[in-house]
Amino acid sequence: MTDSKGKLYLIPTRLGDNPPLEVLPISIKKTIENLDFYIVENEKTARRFIKRISPGKSQPSLKLKVLNKYTTEAERNTYLNDCLEGISVGLLSEAGCPAIADPGADIVRLAHQMDIRVVPLVGPSSILLALMGSGMNGQSFTFNGYLPIDKGERKAKLKTLERLSFEQNQAQIFIETPYRNMKMLEDLVNTLQPNTRVSVACDLTLPTEFIKTKAAKDWKHNKEDLHKRPAIFIIQKD
Repeated sequence: MTDSKGKLYLIPTRLGDNPPLEVLPISIKKTIENLDFYIVENEKTARRFIKRISPGKSQPSLKLKVLNKYTTEAERNTYLNDCLEGISVGLLSEAGCPAIADPGADIVRLAHQMDIRVVPLVGPSSILLALMGSGMNGQSFTFNGYLPIDKGERKAKLKTLERLSFEQNQAQIFIETPYRNMKMLEDLVNTLQPNTRVSVACDLTLPTEFIKTKAAKDWKHNKEDLHKRPAIFIIQKD
């Protein structure tokens, strides 16, 4: 790795619309003030975040490349060419940490292939915050992403995760599209063993934050409205 190459900075963002420096360290602000080249998931929200954390930064000076499901492999493979020219680039997550449940992982892999130094910065991860607050096994856990939408397939997946959590004493973490949260909770109650622990964490770091862990059977009496609130689900059978 040569010093002539730029670096790839992995820049976390907020999980909600709170003031940036309430949940982000000052190092994020300093890094953003020093960078003009970014890889982002959404240009509009990225510019809004940069302006919020560094109001004096020139918006016209920003060079943003969009990384989403429409980005072709050929395009993606050029995104770090600026680093080869000695220009450092920021990989900016849409929410939370880049490359964790985030398309930025492809860029990080590319950086290693190109012998570009990767610099991960400290910031909030909803997955880790939910696990920290759950009381479940932080020594052994798996993040499973989204579960199947099909009812039969999802029930089978939940049964598999429950079995794995028991056999390996492992916390099983997953997410759901926010408008299906209540349906997910209903499926958990109706599919899991009554004493399997279920943790729900939503609106993490926000004033409306909700974290609760209790047996599946006890969630039948849930009064918390989780609809359209970003949530993390964790299960573990003891």
